[in-house]
Amino acid sequence: MGRAAVAVAVPVDETRIRMSSLWRDGARRLLRNRLALAGGIVVVLLCLVAIFADFLAPLPYTKSNFGRLNEAPSREYPLGTDQLGRDLLSRMIYGARVSMLVGLGAQVIVVLIGVPIGALSGYLGGRMDIFLTRFIDVMYAFPRLLFVILVMSALGAGLMNIFIAIGLTGWVGIARQTRAQVLAIKEKEFVDGARALGAGFGRLLACHILPNALTPIVVAVTFGIPEAIFTEAALSFIGVGINPPTPSWGQMVGEGQQYIRSYWHLCVFPSIAIAITMLSFTFFGDGVRDALDPKLK
Repeated sequence: MGRAAVAVAVPVDETRIRMSSLWRDGARRLLRNRLALAGGIVVVLLCLVAIFADFLAPLPYTKSNFGRLNEAPSREYPLGTDQLGRDLLSRMIYGARVSMLVGLGAQVIVVLIGVPIGALSGYLGGRMDIFLTRFIDVMYAFPRLLFVILVMSALGAGLMNIFIAIGLTGWVGIARQTRAQVLAIKEKEFVDGARALGAGFGRLLACHILPNALTPIVVAVTFGIPEAIFTEAALSFIGVGINPPTPSWGQMVGEGQQYIRSYWHLCVFPSIAIAITMLSFTFFGDGVRDALDPKLK
């Protein structure tokens, strides 16, 4: 009996070794991808700006100087001032905090909803799989941005409500990917071995199946962060996102777009910040996807 147990346990250890090797090889491939590395560096810098915004901002984002309204970039105000005389650089620094919080916080909710639904659908199969798959298809049929706007209209503007709105509408893709991975992995030999050793439903999913399905989940989260940031910018642009006076890049673009001919800096600089953030996350996400693809050598 002891020999049989040892023989069955070997594939589990070999699988863990292969997964560890996959992550190490992926890290090496990611470091050799210059675009992904540059995007990752910008992402880290944005996170640091968001964390230390209180120390980096030269002025409080609510401080007004009514004698310097809509001033162009100068030595005292490197990015100029807005229509209330507030320092645009300070507001953009604090806007980075809002964007990073929305991007990361919304993905936490997406993972907490999408991964369990996808895992249960793929593992249980049968009627449960049919029910959950149809539910996912129904959710996927809704135009996402319109659905987010409807949720925000019902909940009201605010940072926490943005987390909820994006999380409730953004879990569909990651649920589909998790289901597909679980369907393939649950038939593997090491899962049968763990089941023969007495592993229950929860242990099989948590310790043997989901750890081997992490690659597409990580990639989906990496691409979901810029999508959440852009969604927040769109919501703030139309006035249902962040409540003033808390700064948001989308809100700043929305407020400044009517002055684009006279005071170009009001919306150009926040727009550049959004574009750089989206590009950085996209480059980094592409690099993570390519690095974790086991078919690449």
